[in-house]
Amino acid sequence: MKVADLGSMTVTQLVDRFTELCLAQFRAELFDEVAKENRFIRQSIAVADELKKRDGDQRRALVPLFGHPNPQVRLMAAEFTLFVAPTESRQTLQEIWERKEFPQAAYAMGTLRALERGDRKPT
Repeated sequence: MKVADLGSMTVTQLVDRFTELCLAQFRAELFDEVAKENRFIRQSIAVADELKKRDGDQRRALVPLFGHPNPQVRLMAAEFTLFVAPTESRQTLQEIWERKEFPQAAYAMGTLRALERGDRKPT
């Protein structure tokens, strides 16, 4: 899907696309398909960027994904909403860590530590 196509999608469609991409990332990681996983990550970043540039920063539309059963979906939603929903995002990352949902738990803890140290600033 081209970035130009993202501009014609509704917020709901973008959230659905984001979810599909996160699930594809999860499958690619399970089968050690690094190139595919990286491609899906780049595409999910493009979707989040599209939501961000929408009027009022529509990344908040990803917050309901904090309740998704898949840890990759929750992780990515939390990562991309740190600026618009900082408390809920951090709580979701902490829950992923506490549930020991690896490998996502390691990424979640890394983000939380980087935020604590000030190495990462939500944008």
